[in-house]
Amino acid sequence: MKNKNGRRRRNLNAMQKAARKEASAGNGEGDRLSKLPNDLLLNILERVDTLDAIRVCVLSKQMLKLPTMLSQFFLSFDSIPAYHDKARVSSLSLSDVFRTNSAVAHVTDNILTTRSPEITISKLKIRFILMQPDSLTIGKSVASAMATQKVDAAEFEIVTEKPYKICSSADLLHHGKQFNDFVCACPNAFAGLRRLWLRNMRFGALDIPNILTTCKLLESLRLTHCDSGIHSVLQVEHAQLVELLVDYGQFERVELICLPKLKHVAYTNWSSCEDPMYFGFVPQLSKLSLTKIGVRSEKNIELSQLLANVPSISELHLDFRSEKIWIIPECPKLLAPVLSKLQHVNLDHLPEGCDLAWTMFILEAAPSLKELCITVWDHWCIIFTDKEFRKENGFCNKADVKWKPYAPNFKHKNLVKLTIYGFQPDDNFVRYIRCVVEAAVNVAEISLYDRVVCGRCGDLDPEIKDKVCPSRYPWTAEERTQATEDLGLPSRAAVHFRS
Repeated sequence: MKNKNGRRRRNLNAMQKAARKEASAGNGEGDRLSKLPNDLLLNILERVDTLDAIRVCVLSKQMLKLPTMLSQFFLSFDSIPAYHDKARVSSLSLSDVFRTNSAVAHVTDNILTTRSPEITISKLKIRFILMQPDSLTIGKSVASAMATQKVDAAEFEIVTEKPYKICSSADLLHHGKQFNDFVCACPNAFAGLRRLWLRNMRFGALDIPNILTTCKLLESLRLTHCDSGIHSVLQVEHAQLVELLVDYGQFERVELICLPKLKHVAYTNWSSCEDPMYFGFVPQLSKLSLTKIGVRSEKNIELSQLLANVPSISELHLDFRSEKIWIIPECPKLLAPVLSKLQHVNLDHLPEGCDLAWTMFILEAAPSLKELCITVWDHWCIIFTDKEFRKENGFCNKADVKWKPYAPNFKHKNLVKLTIYGFQPDDNFVRYIRCVVEAAVNVAEISLYDRVVCGRCGDLDPEIKDKVCPSRYPWTAEERTQATEDLGLPSRAAVHFRS
């Protein structure tokens, strides 16, 4: 996303410079921008935010009509990232946020009502705050466009006036009611949506099923800090949904009842001590991502039970947030039926200093596995460090996961790539890499990276910084030669030290 925004900004700057030259040149020979063909100008304008594109077009009389000819629109207000992530926002910045939100509504209505219906809208993404009257303006103009023009893909990303950090339960309920009223006022807009991302809302028991019924064409749904009350159960049925992402919230369980086209599910930080998901009829589900900070009292997940109805998983991502490992290494006979099609595994934020050998149970049970990626990192930005807090909330001290090989001489023929982030040239990593290569007889590439760099970790308390062990990642040619020799691998396994 950062690179994409950077490209948009560079494109915008280039356009603005050219437009200023054109404006200052008037009708003279310096008018170079107007000589570019419209299709080229439109191609450039569609690479920047639509509000920025309009600002550029205003500078050039030759480009005033171009915004109505665009086929892709991305309308947003610049302050959403800071507004969403920070609870402390000055009154000045809040007024700027709301003013820009109103501009988004006005521009959406103006463009969609004045553009030619003969030009297909290939993509329409609008990111806005749920507030009157802006939301209704956006909803009605989008509904009108869907009725009179061809709109291939429409997307709403909706946040609330209050960020989650300062929301009470009453605020969450109020936001949920606001959204329900919005849907009721503009049902035709939601009926044509392909993607929907909601934040900071609490719904009634039947609200989300009703929303899904209204959004008939929906392919992607993301819920961030949304739920139907503490320990509520989310039941999902939808004929078209391909992707479901649930971030935080208080759902005790997500039940995927009947989703014939669902391919990707991600669940972050569930509140239940039991299995977080139930998989019903999901015949195409191939990508699963689970992220959780584990504590002592929570039940460890058995993948053989969790995925009993999902034998089609090909990509599995498990993030342990540098805390307890909350899955159980299981016997290959139990796991093989559900991991038979698994090809890519990413194990993220494994705690430093713990034995890595337990991860081999996945290799034993997944004969089709091609790539294994692990990240070993005590990420202090996300680790709770207060001793009393950790004790009261059941956080565990570091402990090795118990595992023993069920087939000591087993061979894996399909794994070709092993990637490790956070590599250190110590016995733990050396033993692990040797173990993988000994079992996976066709490994061709081993990519080793240093710890992931986090800018926020530089702002940690000095007492916490003292706990961070300095990295011993080999950077010099001599250090890398020594590390490679210590691994003692056959030549077929090429070791790469990556920057």
